Amino acid sequence: MRIAMIGQDVPTLLPALLTDLLFTGKAADAEVTVEEGNPAMRELLQEYGDRIFAKAGKGGTFQVLSERDKALEGAECVIYAGDPQAASRFFQDRSALGSDEEDDPGLTDQARVNGGIEGLLHTLRAGEAILDLCDEMDKACPGALVVNLGQPAARTTEIFEARGYRTYGLGRTPMRGANGVDTYAKRLQIRPENVQAVTAGLPGFAFLAEMKDGKTDLLGKLKKAAENGELGSLAKRWLGWWDAVPVGDVTDHAEFLPAQEGFIPEERPEFGETVEKRKERILYMNTVREQGADSREGAMAQLLLLSKVPPVRPMKLALALLRGETAEIPAVTRKNGGVLPQLPKEAVVETALLLKDGKDETPAVRVPDALADILCEVDRTNRLAAKAAFGDREALREYVEADPALDGLDRLYCLDVVNALIRMHEDVLKHFFGNE
Repeated sequence: MRIAMIGQDVPTLLPALLTDLLFTGKAADAEVTVEEGNPAMRELLQEYGDRIFAKAGKGGTFQVLSERDKALEGAECVIYAGDPQAASRFFQDRSALGSDEEDDPGLTDQARVNGGIEGLLHTLRAGEAILDLCDEMDKACPGALVVNLGQPAARTTEIFEARGYRTYGLGRTPMRGANGVDTYAKRLQIRPENVQAVTAGLPGFAFLAEMKDGKTDLLGKLKKAAENGELGSLAKRWLGWWDAVPVGDVTDHAEFLPAQEGFIPEERPEFGETVEKRKERILYMNTVREQGADSREGAMAQLLLLSKVPPVRPMKLALALLRGETAEIPAVTRKNGGVLPQLPKEAVVETALLLKDGKDETPAVRVPDALADILCEVDRTNRLAAKAAFGDREALREYVEADPALDGLDRLYCLDVVNALIRMHEDVLKHFFGNE
């Protein structure tokens, strides 16, 4: 089993990736490759990984390489965790969307990570990196499975799919956070592990379809709490619109919708690790590297590393798919196929993935009709953004015409703004400009 890990966020995820592979997954035959361009980081990751493999004592190989083609060669699965230049380009766009006039803030509200105008630009730039990666994969591992952590999750998954790669994505989990399943359970004074929840929708735009404690229905109680404003003004408003309770970070949901009271886009969203977190991670990795994973200090450093990794578990998903296992994995992004029958089969959706001997046997989930309508709108917008990333100007125009996040704005003006931003990023949008 050969697994390649590509993208600048892989070092953050590596402790959990290797733990799930070697200890939870017990993959004794694993051949793991990691792409890393920085020589100092390459050395650190190599020696850290060697220590973890030695601790597992199960054989296998671990290589950190600077050459992408060598890292990809023969891979059965590619775990992609990239989002190149996301922060610097986002703030460049945010400045361009703003205005110096106090009574005219311009389109600053459209500086969003996943939706609206900046969500489109984010997709175009992310698409450049993914299309370059797919060019390399076509030569090195054309049959590889892709587990995608690139953002925006629905759109980047669609780009991989459009290039012919079977792809499953993982976004920000709806199980955690202020409006996560675990928080809702605690609000109802129920242990999260005792709750059976069904979430359904799109990445960053998911809702509760069911929530129970044994045979006791909890969704009705949450709807009452939302109606009373106890879950926040946005949740109350959307319950009135769609008869549904949002799950996950509601600011993610709001990014796909028109500007509204109660939502202010983050001025300084986080993209990957902060500098402080990176320094801390490197310190702990160095402890494992120098002391060994068997030492008291090394074991403690490894535990601290594992406590700080994001909650998504891409290696568990990859192993279940590669080995044809029976598993249930929450909040997986993939082609609909029919799991949400009110949406097109080609839609890119997010629901739990139920595998039986490696085959998808996820039962169909129905949502309120009003919710299905907005899900269809947002999904169409997501897929148009992904299509535009190939340099399709007609898809770009259709995106601006269809995006619900632009409701109430002059669409022709928005298209002019989008084209101006694209010209500003001409240096990285070579696929897009290649089709002019």
